[in-house]
Amino acid sequence: MFPYIELFGKVITSYAIMAMIGILTVGWFCLKQAKKYQMDDNQVIYFLLIVAIGIFLGGHLLYGIVNIKILIHFVTHINKITSLSMFLTCLHEIFGGSIFYGGLFGGLLAGYLYTKKKGISFFQYIDHFVPAIPLFHIFGRIGCFLSGCCFGIESHIGFLYTNSLLPEASGVRRFPVQLLEASYNGVLFILLYQLQKKKKCQNTILYIYLFMYAFARFFFEFLRGDSYRGYVGVLSTSQVISILILIIIGISIIKKIIKWR
Repeated sequence: MFPYIELFGKVITSYAIMAMIGILTVGWFCLKQAKKYQMDDNQVIYFLLIVAIGIFLGGHLLYGIVNIKILIHFVTHINKITSLSMFLTCLHEIFGGSIFYGGLFGGLLAGYLYTKKKGISFFQYIDHFVPAIPLFHIFGRIGCFLSGCCFGIESHIGFLYTNSLLPEASGVRRFPVQLLEASYNGVLFILLYQLQKKKKCQNTILYIYLFMYAFARFFFEFLRGDSYRGYVGVLSTSQVISILILIIIGISIIKKIIKWR
């Protein structure tokens, strides 16, 4: 794989490069949507910045929660921290990674709080931008593939990692689950964009995305070979969250059906 490149004497990870491309693409898409539906450009920019902060904080916070044992050890032995560099190193070990679901809900919460403060309908506003979520995720998962993180299970059908950022992934042929998820997100983007464009399922596009992604993510997790994403019993953290999403949305659908009757 190609975990990093050297540019002007600086080492940049492939994930960082793909994430930046994804951010720029999403920014272009959202501003295009704003212009198409005659939305306030400045308000959209502020909204996106607030959402970006929520994504950053949420993703790292959930990663820290997944590493709760390390966090507890850090808190109970904080008296052994003798320097600022040691303190920062410990924080990076606890919160240095990011988990998609944490970023997703962190961004949605931040966006909701912003729209509430501005007196805007959250669902009417976000309908225009929901397709941007899988759009960014395409680039994110390609970045994971290039970097060798979020790698798949050992498989005869796959790619041989020789220089992954994670040593445990190297030297083994692994199923490209990252590319599978990237492709699925591409399909999701097209579907959601068409629904939004044709003004179908208004105010429910977010629910459609959450349901379809959670359903697929549950099964994608069985093809993952990394263990650092955390487990609750035999299920990964993301599988547990996926189940909760499916249950909550399923209950809301049943309630609507009963109400219609």
